[in-house]
Amino acid sequence: MTLIVGVRYLIASGGFALATRIRHPGLYAGLDKQMLREIRWSLYSAAIYGVPAGIVAWGWHNRGWTRIYADIHAMPIWYIPVSVFAYLFAHDTWFYWTHRWMHVPRWFRIAHAVHHASRPPTAWAAMSFHPIEALTGAIVIPALVFILPIHIGALGFVLAVMTVMGVTNHMGWEVFPRFIWDGPLGRWLITASHHQRHHERYGCNYGLYFRFWDRLCRTDDGLGSFQRRAGPTVSAAAGGGADRGGGADRRGGTVRPFAANGSDR
Repeated sequence: MTLIVGVRYLIASGGFALATRIRHPGLYAGLDKQMLREIRWSLYSAAIYGVPAGIVAWGWHNRGWTRIYADIHAMPIWYIPVSVFAYLFAHDTWFYWTHRWMHVPRWFRIAHAVHHASRPPTAWAAMSFHPIEALTGAIVIPALVFILPIHIGALGFVLAVMTVMGVTNHMGWEVFPRFIWDGPLGRWLITASHHQRHHERYGCNYGLYFRFWDRLCRTDDGLGSFQRRAGPTVSAAAGGGADRGGGADRRGGTVRPFAANGSDR
């Protein structure tokens, strides 16, 4: 399972990195050392993600421990999309609150600073985590399969969404059409424009898939613009409240190269 997770990461991040090279040549110029570091940390994370995934796969196949089912008629058909949403919402909830916890100064310095060392993040940064942070991300989906029934195909879809959103949220440009991120859907769904603002200002936009918890907890600071700008220092940002600013900047379609020296976040 570690091999599967690692190969999945390399294919997904590599594919979107290639798309970035084609769509926005030069966007990652000067970031070769950073990207190698992102790949190294991500492969460490893959090893950690593989352990609970392997336990789940073995327990499901050999012991029937989980609530994963293969028979499409074992549950009503309408339950399949409901289970997908339930898994995504539960994962998003866990991610939001653990992510906010990671921005407590002590835990930021210990663990989350590894992820924010990617300045700006690239398509390779999706799993660039300290082992402590990787562990918090590795347990949530495996835990859910012991609680909520889900069809094996629906679980595969959830994992695909998790992979795609993790990569595309860090690419430095919007891969989705404007009507998704700058329309009614964009008020509730998170794409790169929303997560970009988090990497700019740190103390906001903590969600993964949905803007629900950010809106409810008043940590939603709208959309980033992918424009070159000066960012806070890591130590200042770790305090969590750095520059939440005013309303949303909805110019997310503009892509301009970042500085390679780490001054842009």
